[in-house]
Amino acid sequence: MKTSLLLMWVMLAIYANASLASEPSQDRKITLRNMLKHDCGACHGLTLKGGMGPALLPDSLDGKSDEFLVATILNGRPGTAMPPWQPFISHDEAAWLLGILRKP
Repeated sequence: MKTSLLLMWVMLAIYANASLASEPSQDRKITLRNMLKHDCGACHGLTLKGGMGPALLPDSLDGKSDEFLVATILNGRPGTAMPPWQPFISHDEAAWLLGILRKP
């Protein structure tokens, strides 16, 4: 009985930590927003209205799936200037950034 109760608590703790893992820390959010403004903005325009790369505004992302856009962020776009960001950010961080970009 004690073993099964302990196992239940361990599994609950693991599940709770896993659900929190997708949200970056406050410090990481600052870093990610800085990357979005300066690194992404270098090609997509500092206001993200487009430049060498396309606009990253909510209406310009409409119709594109989250999976496609996260994959683009992480893997880049072959044949274009879009580099892969996977060495610098995780899948969850790319999804978090996409959430920022989709907000009006």
